[in-house]
Amino acid sequence: MSCSRPLLILIAAATALPLAAQAATPAAILAANQQAMGGAAWDHAALKTQYAYSGEGLTGKTEEIDDLKTGAFVEHYALGPAKGADGYDGHHAWAQDLSGTVTLQDGGEQKALAVNQAYRAANRWWQPDFGGASIEDQGERSQDAKLYDVLKITPKGGASFTAWFDAKSHLLTRIIELRDGRPTTTSYSDYETIDGARMPGKVRISNGDAKYDQHETLIKAEFLPSQPDRRFAPPREKVDDFSIAGGASRTTIPFRLINNHIYAAVRVNGKGPFMFIFDTGGVNLVTPPVAKELGLTVSGAMQANGAGKGHMQASLTKVDSVRIGAATIKSQPFIVLPLNAMSDVEGVEETGMIGFETFRRFVTRIDYGRHLLELIRPSAFNPADAGTPIPIRFNGNTIEVDARYDGISGNFTVDTGNRGSLDLDTPFVAKYALRAKAQSGVETATGWGIGGPTFGFVMRGAPLQIGSITIAHPIVTLSTDKSGAMADPTVAGNIGAGILKRFIVTLDYAHARMYLKPVTTKVSDLDTFDESGMWINEASNGFVVADVTGGGPAQQAGIQKGDVIVAVNGKPATAIRLYDLRKMFRDAPPGTAEDLSVERDGARQTIALTLADMLSRHGP
Repeated sequence: MSCSRPLLILIAAATALPLAAQAATPAAILAANQQAMGGAAWDHAALKTQYAYSGEGLTGKTEEIDDLKTGAFVEHYALGPAKGADGYDGHHAWAQDLSGTVTLQDGGEQKALAVNQAYRAANRWWQPDFGGASIEDQGERSQDAKLYDVLKITPKGGASFTAWFDAKSHLLTRIIELRDGRPTTTSYSDYETIDGARMPGKVRISNGDAKYDQHETLIKAEFLPSQPDRRFAPPREKVDDFSIAGGASRTTIPFRLINNHIYAAVRVNGKGPFMFIFDTGGVNLVTPPVAKELGLTVSGAMQANGAGKGHMQASLTKVDSVRIGAATIKSQPFIVLPLNAMSDVEGVEETGMIGFETFRRFVTRIDYGRHLLELIRPSAFNPADAGTPIPIRFNGNTIEVDARYDGISGNFTVDTGNRGSLDLDTPFVAKYALRAKAQSGVETATGWGIGGPTFGFVMRGAPLQIGSITIAHPIVTLSTDKSGAMADPTVAGNIGAGILKRFIVTLDYAHARMYLKPVTTKVSDLDTFDESGMWINEASNGFVVADVTGGGPAQQAGIQKGDVIVAVNGKPATAIRLYDLRKMFRDAPPGTAEDLSVERDGARQTIALTLADMLSRHGP
């Protein structure tokens, strides 16, 4: 999942050129913009700006310093209870999260977006060679009764974005670029003149839903002399809010593996225990009912995105303590997210999540074989017997590794919150024509994220190589999602628990390393896939059929979307756990017949469902 955070984009630097009647070429458009912005008035070393912020239910202030020669920048923000920073030192993007930890952000789209911001901050497009960027003229466009000159710009090392310049004033009015796979528009207006230089008095950041628009109003701007490099470097971390009782070096916690998800006991503010999901693709969070039970103060209304085309609304709070086994973390910002809405998807009461902020403080060892989770004090960690080391990168709160699928290199998210094995993102699938190469498999619902259901073509795939480790023929999903996390063009795919549970997984976030060591016990429910041809969720009187696979066993038996399964082989559905029924539908031998009592439109009927291996059939 990913929660929004303000990203201030400013215009800066260069010298004036005369504005003359010229054809609207990219060079002419940018020369006109340069003069309109004040030309030589921007000939300074650095710029400091302060903006008042409002949006997503929060108010506060942002402060940014830009190097007007290199584009390096550092931004600090204080928005309600949220305080943090991010920056780019010319080599690495970095972020200081709400809990105070600092990580280099070179995964996914993070570095490319930082390069884009640096390019605009130094106004490299005013340079004779456009600062090394590729620029395409998109022509003149009309919108809101105004004409705009539109350029598509791809900075070296950055990502493509479009810049809209008012054809009359020649001022930049908007930037449109993809963030989290979604078009984000940053609009600039109410330009002010400060020391002869024009700069936007108002900035609006929108992902298309006005409810979540972010607004910034200029408070103060001043030019600065040349700044030392350390100004833009990642700050030194001062985090001493975690401990293990008695000064112990580690604490071990048993966990349950349900739907391939890790659930373990957590106490918050001394209350509980609550069964939280532990998710390397997530953040520390509680659900609204738990926040209410704990009497937490909640603020903000942010958009939270993940797998699926929809989203959830998130808020912020702060908890005094989080206790996991003998480990305690004090005074922590938490997200409040209605994850409880997914309880019917998991068949487990969803109360909260342990994610990035906790993993960042400890070395975390997940023994999938013995169902044990260990939190280790970083200074006590010895990697000698941890297994094969794999470098990781950070993409927001998620981690990535370099891997190869069928010989194709890519960056893959490592996600304990993904119940599947290997999911390949839609753009990656299209780029390498992987669907056309598939010999057999099935088009079906494949999962359920905070944005709703996900879909793809599932098959027994080619080898996956992670460092020196090879997984021969994992079950692979070729995503067909057009939006959401699986439509991200900056990531090749997602390595889920179906792969990870082969190993003892050790995560050393502080040193950007993951270690994989094969488990010595038999791994149950490995490389299996649904044989029923339907996606079922929990309902008050049984299990509702949320999706039916075309041509699959359920459809052939006459089961329809919206049917409610009220009994299985004579046993009331209310006496069966959802995850146990799903497991039975995966593990039973093909050809097994199951008698289902199904309610439809108030009438009940018995349907014989014959399970089948859908991955061996030819896809549509």
